[in-house]
Order: sequence, then structure tokens, then C-alpha cells
Amino acid sequence: MAKSSLAITRAQFRTEAKPVTVVIGGKEMTAMVKEFSTGSLGWNINEKMQLEVGGKPVMVQIGLNLTIIGSKELPPDDTANS
Repeated sequence: MAKSSLAITRAQFRTEAKPVTVVIGGKEMTAMVKEFSTGSLGWNINEKMQLEVGGKPVMVQIGLNLTIIGSKELPPDDTANS
């Protein structure tokens, strides 16, 4: 998908984006709506959980970003041209 075809605005994302459910290692997690420091828009999970390796428990750090392609280039404010 081309970056220029992004069909939402920052304001629409802020008001209409909902958390996204993902499953990692059989555990359901919620990726929360996020505006990244880079200016991109998307969702994020940052959690710790236990997995098993060869029947032995190990703790893992989960860092998951779902980033809307092209969102970094959206104008910073929808009222900028008003």
C-alpha cells in the first residue's frame, strides 16, 4: 500500500482507534492505541510473560509495535490549515 493512500487523519485515529487483541504463546494480550514518539500511529504491547522451553519456565519480555504505514507523514494537527 502506498503511503499517500492513507485514508485516516490523526484526529480520526485518536477518536476511533480501538485496542487490538493478539495471542502470544497461547496468552491473549491487548495492544493499546499509541502515538509513537516518532510521530507514527499504531498499537503497542510491552509486557513480560512466562514461556516453557523443554518443559522449563523462562521469562520473556514482549515488545510489539503495530505501526500504520505512512502515519508518520500525516500532518501533526488537523487544524493546522484552519
